[in-house]
Amino acid sequence: MDGKIDLLSMTIEELENMLTQMGHQKFRAKQIFQWTNKGIKDIDGMSNLSKDLREQLKERAYINRFEIIKKFVSNIDGTAKYLFRLGDGNIIESVLMKYSHGYSACISSQVGCKMGCKFCASTGAGFVRNLTSGEMLDQILTIQNDTKERIGNVVIMGIGEPLDNYENVVKFLRLINHKDGVNLGARHISVSTCGLVPEVLRLAEEKIPVTLSISLHAPNDTIREKIMPVNKRYSIDKIIEACKIYTEATNRRITFEYAMINGLNDSKENALELAGRIRGMLCHVNLIPINTVSDTGFKRSSKDKIAIFKEILERYGVETTVRRELGSDINAACGQLRRSLMDEGQLVF
Repeated sequence: MDGKIDLLSMTIEELENMLTQMGHQKFRAKQIFQWTNKGIKDIDGMSNLSKDLREQLKERAYINRFEIIKKFVSNIDGTAKYLFRLGDGNIIESVLMKYSHGYSACISSQVGCKMGCKFCASTGAGFVRNLTSGEMLDQILTIQNDTKERIGNVVIMGIGEPLDNYENVVKFLRLINHKDGVNLGARHISVSTCGLVPEVLRLAEEKIPVTLSISLHAPNDTIREKIMPVNKRYSIDKIIEACKIYTEATNRRITFEYAMINGLNDSKENALELAGRIRGMLCHVNLIPINTVSDTGFKRSSKDKIAIFKEILERYGVETTVRRELGSDINAACGQLRRSLMDEGQLVF
């Protein structure tokens, strides 16, 4: 925005440096940080700052602001899907899910995605750009302000590959975890990746104890390469090796996401092969009845096949769950709504 800085993307330390350069005291940084993390969008609303400081801030900075262009609420389970228009006109989406333990939000990390996974609705829209840490944080703040509910869990599993936007995602994790901000514990945050091995290893070194979710979706490289081009760069063996390093560094259990695709990866033999690869690891498998996406040709596995697959993994000591399907009547899965509206010409950029 005309060379100005987004206050929502700034750490307290960055705010302190800016204020020092402006000739103001450092303690004002904490006040600004607290205001932005409450979701305030108007610098003039920072009532404990002097008028002079507010005017100087407006010359140098702004606060990220989303427009909610569409909101859909499921009649089945109350899941809410948000379509946000960013400052540059691009569209992203987020999902709010209600569980017995509270509210969880699934947020996007990029506008579009480069990874090209064959079953994913985000792929067809193409990659545009990374989201800033402030744009990721603002998804949480905007939803909280809209619903008046506190979000207790965050999953970075919406549009985009989080670890392809590594710096901004890690900064977001530190911002949302800060005690003077949203103050969401790292153990209540999950980061989903298709398996960018170097970035998984970097994340292990950050010592931020978030849950790492790996989009595995296949028991071997032959099947995985058919649906996930990234596997040509990082084989399943390399991914699993990186996951073991991550669990040792963080003592956090890995989640392996596994989309059940009829006739491709859902046989008893596939289950046995997968169990052989990951048994004994600090992990669990989340089986996902795949969503129907136009043009992919993929169909979800039957309930019976999913049940058998689950039983085999558990027989070999691999804790396994089947993802509860939420918001099926509002296209709540990653990228579905944005893509469907783009295909219909309802989204104009």
